[in-house]
Amino acid sequence: MLGRSEVVEAVRHSGRVAIQALGTLTAGSRTVPDFLIIGAKRTGSTSLFRYLEQHPNIAPLFPSSRLPLMRENQKGVHYFDSNFERGEAWYRGHFQTASARRAGRLLAGEASPYYLFHPLAAERAAALMPTAKIIVLLRDPVERAFSHWSEQRRNGVEVLSFADALDAETARVADAEQQLLEHRLQHSFAHEQQSYAAQSCYAASLQRWIDRYGANRVLVRKSEDFYARTQQVFDDVTEFLGIDRHVLRDVAPWNAAPKTELDPRVRARLATYLLDDAIATRDLVGITWP
Repeated sequence: MLGRSEVVEAVRHSGRVAIQALGTLTAGSRTVPDFLIIGAKRTGSTSLFRYLEQHPNIAPLFPSSRLPLMRENQKGVHYFDSNFERGEAWYRGHFQTASARRAGRLLAGEASPYYLFHPLAAERAAALMPTAKIIVLLRDPVERAFSHWSEQRRNGVEVLSFADALDAETARVADAEQQLLEHRLQHSFAHEQQSYAAQSCYAASLQRWIDRYGANRVLVRKSEDFYARTQQVFDDVTEFLGIDRHVLRDVAPWNAAPKTELDPRVRARLATYLLDDAIATRDLVGITWP
C-alpha cells in the first residue's frame, strides 16, 4: 500500500504529465527560447539559470512552480540531446505563450549542460533557432572532471574510483559518439555521464557551436570568475542578452557539493592528458587556468 507521500508524488507526476501534454497541444502559440545555457556539466549552469530567474524579464519554463504540481521551476529540457525524438511541438510546449511573453517583455531560455558535449546538439539547435544566444561556463578541466565523477558517485551510479573510472572511460564510452552521429543511438548513458575526461576537452565542442552560431552569439565565461565575481559575470550575461542590469538578491550556489581532495598523482596525470585541449581552448576563446 502506498504511503501518503507516495500518493502525493504520484498525483503530482500525473498532473505534470497532463500539463505538459497541454503545452504540446498548444505548441503553435508558443515560441522557441531566445537563449540556451549549454554547459558544461558541473560548471555552475544551474546557478546561472536560477539567478536569471530573478530577473523580471526572464520567463520561467512551462509549467512553473506557481502551480502546486511543481516543487521548483524547470531548468533544462534536454531536447537537443536526449529528447530530440519527441519533436518540436513537445519542445515548444515547455515555454510560455508568445502573447504572454510579449505582454511581459520576457525572454525565454533553458539550461541543459549536456548540449555542449553532444555531437548533434549544435546542429539541431541552429536548425530550429538560428538567432538564439548561447551561454557557456567553463571550469578548470581537471576540477570539472573530478566534480562530474563525484556527482555520479554521490548519486550511487558510479562504483569505480576516479582513477579507475578514467582508465575505464574509453571502453565504457566506446563508439557511442559515432552511433549518435549516425542516429543508431538516441541516447547513451556512458557518453553523457561517464565521459569525465572527454567532457573536459572543451575546444572541439565549443567549435561546433561557434561554427553554427558565430563567435558573437556565443558568450563564454569561466566558472571560477562566475563564483568569485558573481554580479560582474551576471552583468555580462544580461548585457549579452540585451536586458537591463539587475542586482541579484541571492547568490547562494545551487547544487553545491562537499569539497573532496583529488589524489595529486591522478590530478597530474589528468592535467597532462588535458593539456593540449586546454591550449586549444585558450586559443579559441581566450580562457586559461593556472
